[in-house]
Amino acid sequence: MDPSTQQRIEALVATSPVFVFMKGSKLMPQCGFSNNVVQILNALAVPFETFDVLSDAEIRQGIKEFSDWPTIPQVYVNGEFMGGSDILIELYNSGELRETLAVALA
Repeated sequence: MDPSTQQRIEALVATSPVFVFMKGSKLMPQCGFSNNVVQILNALAVPFETFDVLSDAEIRQGIKEFSDWPTIPQVYVNGEFMGGSDILIELYNSGELRETLAVALA
């Protein structure tokens, strides 16, 4: 990944305590996995920002290298990679996600 793409990703992640790289937007997710993440964060009433990776091929590929995670969506909390859809579902179902986000947003 070139340095300018990495800087763009770092700047995006820094714009919100909870940031999601996804397909589509939080108002109109473009895949089921992205929709899962949006629904979970909405259910927890967590404010979050998103970036549509379908709008930018450099970010779409770069985010996979940035996180060393091959799939999208990707969720970041306070600048740290948390996981994708499956991990968020697992954390949500266990109750751990609510606690983690409450601490992170306090």
